[in-house]
Order: sequence, then structure tokens, then C-alpha cells
Amino acid sequence: MSLADQAMAAAQGPAFRTAMRLSPRSQLRLSGGEPVMVDGQVLEPEIQLFLKMLALNAADPTAATPEAARAFADGTAAMVAGPPDEMAWTRDFEVAGAEGPLRARLYVPRERAEDEASPLLVFFHGGGFVIGGFVTHDAPCRTLAAHGGVRVVSVEYRLAPEHPFPAAPQDCLAAFNDIVARAGELGADPERIAVGGDSAGGALSAVTCIQARDGGGPQPCFQLLIYPVTDMSEKSRSYHLFKEGFFLTEAQMDWYGAHYMTPEADHADPLISPLLSPSLEGLPPAHVVTAGFDPLRDEGESYAARLEEAGVPTTLRRHPGLIHGFINMMGTGRAARAATVEMAGVLRQALQA
Repeated sequence: MSLADQAMAAAQGPAFRTAMRLSPRSQLRLSGGEPVMVDGQVLEPEIQLFLKMLALNAADPTAATPEAARAFADGTAAMVAGPPDEMAWTRDFEVAGAEGPLRARLYVPRERAEDEASPLLVFFHGGGFVIGGFVTHDAPCRTLAAHGGVRVVSVEYRLAPEHPFPAAPQDCLAAFNDIVARAGELGADPERIAVGGDSAGGALSAVTCIQARDGGGPQPCFQLLIYPVTDMSEKSRSYHLFKEGFFLTEAQMDWYGAHYMTPEADHADPLISPLLSPSLEGLPPAHVVTAGFDPLRDEGESYAARLEEAGVPTTLRRHPGLIHGFINMMGTGRAARAATVEMAGVLRQALQA
């Protein structure tokens, strides 16, 4: 059973929805009565209860095939996503990939419905480079668009293991270049096109910026990196602190990595591990978001530190009581949604200037 399988199995039925509407005190009492504290951080009560419910449905995270994991995630994503933010409209279309067209979806918030030169976020979804797409990330794209005051284009890049590295980063760069070239068609300002994504999508956003800089083509004006994968060559301290029991596990990351990278792949390649890039100078301004109870926390924060050292205007926001994947869990309660709305506000400020 995949990461998505476990999460969504815990979210089935009215009991989950009722539990997530309880007061923090009631949620804490149902989850065991004592707050979970690790590394000086306190887990949000709603997340603590979610994880307790998740544990009742625990299974081997490496047992599912990629196809089964994708189908389950798509079929049950709405259960933890929460009510969707309304758009003026959405439109599915195609963008150029490295080896052929890719599916894309345009989200237009109401405040940008009549705008012919809107700021735009090119969004690359998470899912370990193996799962994910429009369905799993519809809710966060809507929230970023509505609260960020931007149009959003979500791109379905090719997934592993059918298309292992370097297919995904090549697709993301090609898609970004095509979107910039078609800015007028999309009602976007070509000077205000950012990239962003969560987890694997955060990694792909980072490496799209690196490839754009090195390739001499158009560059994103901003990068929003949400608990990004930045180093697949080593495991940081947070990997060991949160290797199991906090949604994303070390075993699941190993499963994703085994599907994404062929045996010949160099895990230290900067297009796999952007933290190891020889230089991060000249990259666009960045906002890096991490979760306190996340195996990927430290590598995300290390990337933010390296960007800052390279002279890149960078802000870092850790949400100490949250877990990996929280932008997909806005239906679990107040904290996950508030954190997602907050990062949308950062995006609004960065792209409205």
C-alpha cells in the first residue's frame, strides 16, 4: 500500500470528517491525551488524531504497484482535501514536454477573470515522482490561485517508473518555456511567471530554475518550494527523527527513489539533488516551506540556507506542528489550511510588486 493509500484509507467515512471538526482539546483527548513532542516541537492536535486514525489502517508502504497507488490516490484524494476554493473557470489544455505534449490545467481565480496580464504560477505536483496529478492536487492549486491572486497552470509531467529520471526535470523545463511563450494566450504577464510545487514538485521547481539559468532561456521570476526533496544522496537528521509514524516514512522515500532513479543514476546529480548543485547564484527569489515533523525538513531548510548564502533573496517558513503532505490535507482541520493560505499570501506579495 502506498503513502496515498494509507492516508486515504484513514479518511474514509463520516467518522473522519466528524473527528476533524472537533475542538483541539477533544482531538487531543481522542488521540491519547498527551501531546506529541519531538525536537522541541508540538504536533498539531488535528494531525495527531489524523495519524492515530492512519495507524489503524497501517500497511506495508512498498506493497502496492505504482498503477494501484495512482488509482487509489486519485479515487480518494477529495476525502482529505477539504472544500475546494471556487474558480472563475478552469481549462484543460496541452503544453510542450521534452518528448511530446503534456496535459495541463489552467486555474483562473475570480479576481483574475478579466485580467489579460495576470501573474501566473506554474505548479509541479508532488507524489515521489511516481504518483499524483490533477486530481490529487486540485485543492491546493485552487487555494494558491484564490488566495495568491494568481492564475495557476498545473502540469502533468511524465511519471516514473515508466519514465525514470531525467524525464521529469526535462518535461518541467520544456513546459515552463512553452508557458512563457504562450503567456498572452493564458492571460499571463510573461515577466511574472513563477514556478512552485510540493515535495517532488518542489524539487522539480528548484531544478527548473537551475536549468533555466544554465540554459540561457526565460527564467522564473520566483520559486515556491514546499517541503522540497533536495538531497537524494544522503539522509539528514530529520530523516532519522521522523523515519516512521509521521505519514511520510523513510521506507516510502526509498520506494519512490527506487522507481524514479535507475541503478545507473548518480544520486548526487544536481538535477536529482539540487542541494548539491555547484552554484545556486543567479536563481530567482525563493520562499521555502517546511513541516516540523517531516523527514525532508532538514534538507529543505539546508537548501534555503544555501540559496541565501548564494545571494538569492530567500525566506524560510517552518510549520513546526505539521507533517509532510499538509497542502493535500486541508480537510484535516484548521492548521493545514491556514499554512497553505499563508504561503499563497507570500506568493501574492511576491508577484504583485
